[in-house]
Amino acid sequence: MKKLIFVTLIIVVTNTVLLAQKHAHTHALGTSLQFPNIPGYQTLKCDFHQHTVFSDGDVWPTIRVQESLKDNLDAISLTEHIEYQPHIGDIPHKDRNRSYQIAVKEAKDHNLIIVKGSEITRAMPPGHSNAIFLDDPNKLLMLKDFKDAYREAIRQQAFVFWNHSYETPKNDNISFLYEANKQLIDSNYIHGIEIVNTHTYSTEALQIAYDKNLTLMGTSDVHGLIDWDYKNGPKGHRPITLVFSKDRTQEGIKTALFDHRTVVHFDNTLIGRDSFLIPLISECLVIKKAFYEPKSLVLSVELENISSCNFILQNLSPYSLIESSDIVEIEGKSTMTLHFRTKEKINQFDWIFNVINAINAPNKHPLVTKKIVI
Repeated sequence: MKKLIFVTLIIVVTNTVLLAQKHAHTHALGTSLQFPNIPGYQTLKCDFHQHTVFSDGDVWPTIRVQESLKDNLDAISLTEHIEYQPHIGDIPHKDRNRSYQIAVKEAKDHNLIIVKGSEITRAMPPGHSNAIFLDDPNKLLMLKDFKDAYREAIRQQAFVFWNHSYETPKNDNISFLYEANKQLIDSNYIHGIEIVNTHTYSTEALQIAYDKNLTLMGTSDVHGLIDWDYKNGPKGHRPITLVFSKDRTQEGIKTALFDHRTVVHFDNTLIGRDSFLIPLISECLVIKKAFYEPKSLVLSVELENISSCNFILQNLSPYSLIESSDIVEIEGKSTMTLHFRTKEKINQFDWIFNVINAINAPNKHPLVTKKIVI
């Protein structure tokens, strides 16, 4: 009998360990977004616009944490609508901090930063804005004048960004700088703007960001399940904001956001200012080696993409490519060999290329230079 109990105990312990390993492994699967650090900064993958049943979302806050771990994110915020609570009859609650508290508890044993935030939900203009790094969203709840709500967010030293500015009364999907929004920006009540929300990229929002010196933001604004909205595959990822922070802390992220240190990753495209976009692309693409085969004037260059983003590159160097046109695509987390026709043996050269699926200004793409040493 003792032997039977001992064997049963071993089976139970073994199964428990296997289940724990399976649970841990699950968090490492999925889209698993990956980007390298850049000189002087850590690259943190963030989604600061998400919803749960504590406003108009369809899932419990723990699911948002689990999805974010699966996607290999570093920081998130559950930005529930302060004023709009369609599930309040089924899930009555008076505290607008509740989804944050549940998420923090779920993330306790994981390396995921939970930032407290809420969505200020008003008609356009000024529309919706997210206030993150709040102390207490409840204090914004009963303020009728939208300017008072923004003032309270600023009093709490929040970072505020304008959401889906393209959702206008005309429903024309074009971002427009209304006078109300202009006044909020000029008063330093709005610090950033979503240039990407869910499946929409707004060229006009990018121009507004540059004209008004706002931080570029990209978010999922997810309400249902991430896997339903963003299928697996090379482009099957949620939009995120890549934040370049001095360290992996909330304070570091907050400082980076106020300093405009972001790049948006959307639909296998990177969007940002050259000062951070070009260093990021340069770190993603690594020259492993360059060599001539014996008795050959063809230069072989082994190129590795250490990010999860595919890159479409247009060769602009004085040397043409063999075995392909001057436009090549390198998939995420892969290696390929480029063959340059150099006509004579050289010791090194600057490889200049245009990154077609990167945007540094409306309808413009960045030029990147990599030094190739043979």
